[in-house]
Amino acid sequence: MDNELFFYLGLSAIIIHEMDAVRCKEWRIFPGLSLLNDAWGFKLFMLAHVPLFYFLFWGLMRNGDHTQLKFALDVFFMIHVGLHVLFLQHKKNEFKDLVSWAIIISAGLFGLLDILLKM
Repeated sequence: MDNELFFYLGLSAIIIHEMDAVRCKEWRIFPGLSLLNDAWGFKLFMLAHVPLFYFLFWGLMRNGDHTQLKFALDVFFMIHVGLHVLFLQHKKNEFKDLVSWAIIISAGLFGLLDILLKM
C-alpha cells in the first residue's frame, strides 16, 4: 500500500473536489449541463456521479492488476487541473478560493508524483 500513497491521496482529492463542485455549482460551466437551469443541472450533475463512482470503485476493487487504471486516473488528475485553468475566466466559475484550488492542484500533483515514483 505504501507505493499507492500518492495515488490514493489524488483519488481522495478528486472525490473531495467533487463535493466542492456541488458547492460551486460546477454544472454551470460544464459543457452541456450549462444549458440547463440550476434545478436540472444539479440533479443531472449529481446523478451522473453515481455510475462514475460505481465504475471507478468497481475497477479498483476487482481482482487483478490495476496498473493501467491507476495510471489513467493519475493522468486525468493532471489534465483536470488544466481544464480548471482553461475555464478559470468563465463567468459562472465559482472555483475562486484558496481551498478549492488547493484541492484541485493537489489532485494533479499527487497524480504526477504517483507516476514519477513508479517509473
